[in-house]
Amino acid sequence: MGLERNCYKALLTLAYQSFGVAYGELCTSPLYVYKSTFVRKLHYHRNEDAVLGILSLIFWTLTLIPILQYAIFVLSAQDNGEGGTFALYSLLCRHANLSLLPNQQMIDAELSTYKLEENDQRQRAKSAKCFIEGHKSVCRVLLIAVLLGTCMVIGDGVLTPAISVLSSISGLQVVFPVFPDHMVAVISCIILVCLFAVQHFGTHKISFLFAPIVLTWILCIGLIGIYNICHWNPRVLQALSPFYIYRFFNYAGRESFIALGGILLCITGTEAMYADLGHFTQSSLRIGFTIIVYPCLILAYCGQAAFLSKNLSDVHLSFYKCIPKQVFWPVFFLGTFASIAGSQAVISATFSVIKQCHALGCFPRVKIVHTSKQMAGQIYIPEINWILMLLCLAVTMGFRDTTAIGDAYGIAAITVMLVTTCLMSLIIVVVWHRSILLALCFFIFFGAIQGIFFSASLFKVSEGGWVPLVLAFLFMTVMYVWHYGTLKKYQFDIQNKVSMKWILTLGPSLGIVRVPGIGLIYTHLVSGVPSIFSHFVTNLPAFHQVLVFVCIKSVPVPFVPPEERYLIGRIGPKEYRMYRCIVRYGYKDLLMNDIDFENQLILNISEFINSERELICAPSSSERSGSDQMAVFGVPDGAGLRMMPSISNDDELQTLSMPSSKSPSLLSFQALSEIEPAQPRRRVRFELPKNFDAAPTSVRDELMELMEAREAGIAYILGHSYVKAKKNSSFLKKLAVDIGYSFLRKNCRGPSVALSIPHICLIEVGMIYYV
Repeated sequence: MGLERNCYKALLTLAYQSFGVAYGELCTSPLYVYKSTFVRKLHYHRNEDAVLGILSLIFWTLTLIPILQYAIFVLSAQDNGEGGTFALYSLLCRHANLSLLPNQQMIDAELSTYKLEENDQRQRAKSAKCFIEGHKSVCRVLLIAVLLGTCMVIGDGVLTPAISVLSSISGLQVVFPVFPDHMVAVISCIILVCLFAVQHFGTHKISFLFAPIVLTWILCIGLIGIYNICHWNPRVLQALSPFYIYRFFNYAGRESFIALGGILLCITGTEAMYADLGHFTQSSLRIGFTIIVYPCLILAYCGQAAFLSKNLSDVHLSFYKCIPKQVFWPVFFLGTFASIAGSQAVISATFSVIKQCHALGCFPRVKIVHTSKQMAGQIYIPEINWILMLLCLAVTMGFRDTTAIGDAYGIAAITVMLVTTCLMSLIIVVVWHRSILLALCFFIFFGAIQGIFFSASLFKVSEGGWVPLVLAFLFMTVMYVWHYGTLKKYQFDIQNKVSMKWILTLGPSLGIVRVPGIGLIYTHLVSGVPSIFSHFVTNLPAFHQVLVFVCIKSVPVPFVPPEERYLIGRIGPKEYRMYRCIVRYGYKDLLMNDIDFENQLILNISEFINSERELICAPSSSERSGSDQMAVFGVPDGAGLRMMPSISNDDELQTLSMPSSKSPSLLSFQALSEIEPAQPRRRVRFELPKNFDAAPTSVRDELMELMEAREAGIAYILGHSYVKAKKNSSFLKKLAVDIGYSFLRKNCRGPSVALSIPHICLIEVGMIYYV
């Protein structure tokens, strides 16, 4: 009984916390829906029948899309607790081979977060899977659809703060009728600048009051709605009947169809509820939405309709004019804070979706700052933050009108929903193994509704709807060009791998001097030796005694457990001292810093050396590719080397007994030139276990050599590649590779910065890729 009570308490706590994140955008829509609907020639049809018809459309739209489609169906499609467009795409990638980048391995399917549902695949599911996998054009279309949805989410990050804050500040014109529009825009811009300026503090530090603010706002607009219904026109409740929709279309004709572009604004923010699933649970979101948010929104829209039915000339500021004068100022300030909360949630979602794009290999390298050690999903991207701010200010000052911004906002929101509907239709068949007929019914029913709204939005392209289309085109171009260049570079590496026969002919010394130390050679290949290695051998006079080919790979799961993160293998015979390390991250994982990575790498290689004599090449524990034998490691158990913390209080002794990853000469150079700022480093030393005397001599010698190499220092070796199109390539390919991809590579963050590689330990060798 006590456990059950605690479960209910935790569920209600999550439902309460969800108000500050998941519903801010959805609950500020009453500020501008009616104003955005009564536009163009419908302005001349302002009467009680039109108001009731629009209310009926709002009611059924809120019922069919957020409640029926999202709360019941879409929230059930979760990827290890994560939601959003990328979660759906990740599910599809795991159940069908959709990835265009061929770096996935069979052993990835054994991740605990990767494992598929144990469900017999029906013939129709197998047929759909085979069809998708057999047609790369279908995979490419799905990727473009996901990128389109991502671009529209970025567009939401520009438009939501603009329309929400501008709508809330426009309430000043109710109290001060002569207050000019440009001053409303200026005040809105000041608030927006402050909002974007504090993003680097992190959502967890600036949104601790959002849950009570948004919850109070939702209850407030619901109560005001009840007051307006009782005070102005209780008959508006009759509009919940779909008969009034028929009357509205019959009465207004073509203008009623165009009005759908404004009505769809009542469901903006629905996708955000699904995207924030990772912070909460399905049950908590369903409880919060169905019990509080949905009823209060319906009451708020009914209250505005009751007010408008008796005050048809006040459409422009209907929300604030229907507020009783006694509570105007509290509601005004509450609405302003609620709009800021909704904007904050969308900005955070934009950061998250761009990080996911980057993990998929579809976005240039940017600086990703994790603002919370407790919450893995809280990130901040400086470049994107300031780009969003500039675009948001340009939209606010350029339009200065929520109607025009609403036209743009509607297209962005409905496009994301259409993408979700398409992906959900595939999820029903490929992942859930349900009937194709059920998937078709889902797609036709919800796709038709959203298609009608999308068609109505297209009539408003010339009035502001062009903004998300232009933004989507620009971001889509950047994403696709980056993904295309990355794919071509990877294919070049696969086709030009160094043969193991050539390496064996060089001998254990590789034909050059092997000096003390560890060399980490970064590559994108998960098997074989990259062509750039031969470039290293021919250009460098000496190489480290221990070489590790490191591949940082993203797998289609949100998180990879630490104990399953590393795949360790050997390249060539033992005396070559060449290893392969594949480090797997999910699309929401946090990359380790250089110190933690170095220590974990050494420990896991030592575990591999110790366990190699007992390793059995079975599919459940290893994978063979050519000469590579890969084994899963993560949290070392002390069977190999052990990492001991520093216990000395003497700084000089500590430096000598617990060496840094940098050699003494490099450390001296760093101290003199001050290239890197002094940072507290965790001093550690490695030692063999006390009971290791019984180990074979070869294992002890290899581990001792690994320890000596670690003490000598670690160098990070990267290829500074230049990608160019072949001379016989088409004009479009040359444009994409030679101009587009090269421009993005030169102006984004370098690999060493993205991987947190210390510059003092970095070696780069140039190489040209002709793709």
